[in-house]
Amino acid sequence: MQRDPELIRQLMLKLEGLSKPATAIAMVSYKKDLTIPGYDDDQVYYHVGQILQSGWVDLAGGKGMTPSGQFSFRALTPKGHDFIDSVRDDAIWALTKKGATAAGGFTLDTLAALGKGFIKKQIEKLTDIEMG
Repeated sequence: MQRDPELIRQLMLKLEGLSKPATAIAMVSYKKDLTIPGYDDDQVYYHVGQILQSGWVDLAGGKGMTPSGQFSFRALTPKGHDFIDSVRDDAIWALTKKGATAAGGFTLDTLAALGKGFIKKQIEKLTDIEMG
């Protein structure tokens, strides 16, 4: 199965909404908590697995998804928050997807880097401060 950047973004936004205080742990089910219109269970399961393996999610106990599609979730990691914060804006996300498509492919780190690059350009444009 090929990774779908749109599904990854939508899942990360949902996970961000499920974040709990640092001491709380939620048992998340991909079928119950992470359904995305237009995507089937297999697609969501696969992409949740990709997200969990990426280090973007703080898994309580360090374990991945169970065969039934559940995992212990505490919050997004700083890396996960960086991704979401860099692609939250729809216009920035459109530029990020366009850049990945033009390049002929992407990695999760590349998507995050592209989003961060577009955010930096936006900040420079709005503030006249070079972000380097």
